[in-house]
Amino acid sequence: MSKQGTLYAVAAPSGTGKTTLVKALIESLPNITVSISHTTRPQRPAETHGINYYFIDENTFQTMVKHHDFLEYALVFNHHYGTSRSWVEKTLAQGVDVILEIDWQGCLQIQRLFPDCISIFILPPSLTDLAKRLKNRAQDSAEVIQQRLFDAREAVSHIHHFNYVVMNVDFDTALNDLKIIVQANRLLQKKQPIALNKLLAEFTVSS
Repeated sequence: MSKQGTLYAVAAPSGTGKTTLVKALIESLPNITVSISHTTRPQRPAETHGINYYFIDENTFQTMVKHHDFLEYALVFNHHYGTSRSWVEKTLAQGVDVILEIDWQGCLQIQRLFPDCISIFILPPSLTDLAKRLKNRAQDSAEVIQQRLFDAREAVSHIHHFNYVVMNVDFDTALNDLKIIVQANRLLQKKQPIALNKLLAEFTVSS
């Protein structure tokens, strides 16, 4: 029987580079994947249904809520986002680590359901840098950018709820920090009993 996978909750202010970092992380380490959220947000031109998100309408989302299909869900920038309960539980049971890209609200919900969840908050170098990144990606109006910056302040105020904080000043450094967190967790004694049991038996003196 395979060991249980680890659940990671990764949150960050919009524009911090969370999605790009998570994508690079799962491409650089084995046995780890990212959960694809359901959202009522309109699909952007560069996005693909089933790869970036599952794009659904509000009625479908609310039906899934009633059926308890989500581990967590939240309203972010006037659109709903939710994490599939069945997919996450099935994947963890197969021994695969799962990353949830969620906001701080979702992270608090997940921590109540999965006390062993490892939470990571990704910070931009500064608020000024974050504003520049949001403007340069040219996805939002000036009004929306201001709202995202306001929400970034709110998100950062909850940083004490997270186990780890990674600053995305330099992409390669931030990615390496994420890899260290995952690899260190995999070296925990309780995470490798199958590998250790046989070796430890050799050092056990028979009575």
